[in-house]
Amino acid sequence: MNKVDVIVIGAGASGLMCAATAGYRGKSVLVLDHANKAGKKILMSGGGRCNFTNMDTAPKHFLSDNPHFCISALRRFTTQDFVDLVDRHGLDYVEKAPGQLFCEHSAKDLLDILLTELEWSGAQLSLNTTVKNIDFKEDFTVVKTNQGDFQCRSLVVATGGLSIPTMGASGFGYEIAKQVGHQVLPTRASLVPITVQPDRKNQFAALSGIACDISTTSQGMTFQEPMLFTHRGISGPAILQITNFWQPGDDLQINITPTLSLDDLIAVRQNTPKKSFESLLSQLLPKRLVELIKEEFNWLNERSAQTSNEQISDLFAYLTHFDVQPNGTEGYRTAEVTLGGINTNEISSKTFESQKQKNLYFIGEVLDVTGWLGGYNFSWAWSSGYCAGQYV
Repeated sequence: MNKVDVIVIGAGASGLMCAATAGYRGKSVLVLDHANKAGKKILMSGGGRCNFTNMDTAPKHFLSDNPHFCISALRRFTTQDFVDLVDRHGLDYVEKAPGQLFCEHSAKDLLDILLTELEWSGAQLSLNTTVKNIDFKEDFTVVKTNQGDFQCRSLVVATGGLSIPTMGASGFGYEIAKQVGHQVLPTRASLVPITVQPDRKNQFAALSGIACDISTTSQGMTFQEPMLFTHRGISGPAILQITNFWQPGDDLQINITPTLSLDDLIAVRQNTPKKSFESLLSQLLPKRLVELIKEEFNWLNERSAQTSNEQISDLFAYLTHFDVQPNGTEGYRTAEVTLGGINTNEISSKTFESQKQKNLYFIGEVLDVTGWLGGYNFSWAWSSGYCAGQYV
């Protein structure tokens, strides 16, 4: 039986970070993954360019039943620490939105850095390796796989959540947690497109592929970012962000003209009586969306002088409470993250060791810590992986 100090299950962002960190400490480390390639979600994220961190990473950008849990790790391994790491390797990256850092060329450049760090640290990687059973002993753990049995002193679970099963996601990490008595809080797909009711879906089919800046509000949270119409409903940064808070059945307010006030509309009639409201909206919204609005307000192309206060108020209410008729979400199939997970009240925020099983550690997305859209979830992967790597 092969014996090592540390086994990490999962060759994703947090697992690779943890393994390299432990390896540099002189530990013998083996990373196991059932996939045929490491870091698959890294490679596909951010449209293949990976939004690998956010310079504004702070605890306020994370959701958890235990909101204080993430504070320690984020302080001990910061965004700047990770940027310093990729800078040493000469990674070319760009800031596409305030604070959001993307690989300039390809996410493969970032994965190559992580695999180089893994190699330099002396850690080993075993792909196409399926874990069949885990047997916890008093002072060591036996991990049985299709590639043989392995023994370790410390076991790290970095298996991620349920998001994007085509990339190999599964609930295996939750099963390990339950095996030793951990509570797994309810999970759901998040940072995910929203589907709409059939009638609205048919209307939106003609709008598929167009985007507009909106503000969206649910559960007291508001985001002002672009929304994208799709064949199935709505997506884009604003919609993905709100799904961390909105669930089917909740109110969802969407304002498709967030820069426009009721006074602005009234001023059009007062200052440019010969101008139509269709002309105004065409300056703010895509043409196809304006055509949809005209189906509700057939007077839009008339001169504004001919409109009444009631008509203008009705138009303003329509724009600021644009009824998308939400139905649900696209689910784990396209979700960027899994919200919920292993109860962090049962995990050390310093070492990431289980309070239920000695020498068992959980890091990354498998825990009940979920970041906003914009690189925050990768920040959590780097921080939790590094901090656990200091103690395994």
